[in-house]
Amino acid sequence: MSTVNVTERQSLHAEVTSRIIAELEAGRPPWVQPWDASRCPCTLPHNAGSGRTYSGINVLILWTSAIEQGFSSQRWLTRRQVEAAGGHVRRGEKGTVVCYADRFTPREEAAKARDEDREARTMSSSNALPCSISTSARACRRT
Repeated sequence: MSTVNVTERQSLHAEVTSRIIAELEAGRPPWVQPWDASRCPCTLPHNAGSGRTYSGINVLILWTSAIEQGFSSQRWLTRRQVEAAGGHVRRGEKGTVVCYADRFTPREEAAKARDEDREARTMSSSNALPCSISTSARACRRT
């Protein structure tokens, strides 16, 4: 997995912020149902491969993407998950960028904390991942 640099991460944050501001200026707060529920059953988006639901800003990002592209499902896959299932993504299809954030403990810190009989400090990590593709898109097709 490649690491996204700070400029790309700031660009993603700026893009999400500008979308939210545009919706607010148009009088449509994105967290209030401004869409036609019959066109988009906006349940919590989840990864169709792992079953995990997306959280935080990713919910708004994926809802917006599903509405804009006319998807009828909130099931998402990574390109690798599509390929592992025997499918492929059509040439030219673009994924929806989501944010991944997690905490981890570096090996050196874990060893040092163990030697000093204390709890290890964790570090935060975040990446912008251009990898989510709706399973309702015609992009996914078994080969």
